[in-house]
Amino acid sequence: MNPKVDWFFNKPGRWQEEYLTLRKIILGCDLEEELKWGCPCYTNEGKNIVLIHGFKDYCAVLFFKGALLKDSHHLLIQQTPNVQLPRQMRFTGVKDIIKLANVLKTYIKEAGETEKKGLKIELKKTSDYAVPEEFQDKLDENAALKKAFLTLTPGRQRGYIFYFSQAKQSKTRAERVEKYTSKILMGKGLDD
Repeated sequence: MNPKVDWFFNKPGRWQEEYLTLRKIILGCDLEEELKWGCPCYTNEGKNIVLIHGFKDYCAVLFFKGALLKDSHHLLIQQTPNVQLPRQMRFTGVKDIIKLANVLKTYIKEAGETEKKGLKIELKKTSDYAVPEEFQDKLDENAALKKAFLTLTPGRQRGYIFYFSQAKQSKTRAERVEKYTSKILMGKGLDD
């Protein structure tokens, strides 16, 4: 146990009993406990293996390279279609966690072995994603915007593409593009 992470488990909240149960199981898998992104993250030789986090309807163990796991029990969930490599194992109560404890340990062990082997998948490039028409039109008519967008990191580029694409109506997509044009020109990401 890492005392720097204790605050996460001691703070009042919806999933505290579940978090403590997950912590006990994961610490039994010979991983190091760290605090990353405000969540307990479990590593092996500095490599991220799993992370505990919670949402409104469930808490989860996130497997950083979950797409590479066998998932013989069909428990790993891809959060959204745009998430390429990580997968979640979700829980809604302590009973669920205890029932799946051995499976969870098996998956964690496999995740650690996957990391040790250095296994990877070829991730999609930003150019593999469809750029919304409203944004493409703006890029075509504004050379400075296009240059600024292309100098952003691939993750920041994808963030904008996904955000603009999520709007169902063309008007909303155009409004979003207009609202964030200045941020792109400043070289900033959506959440910077």
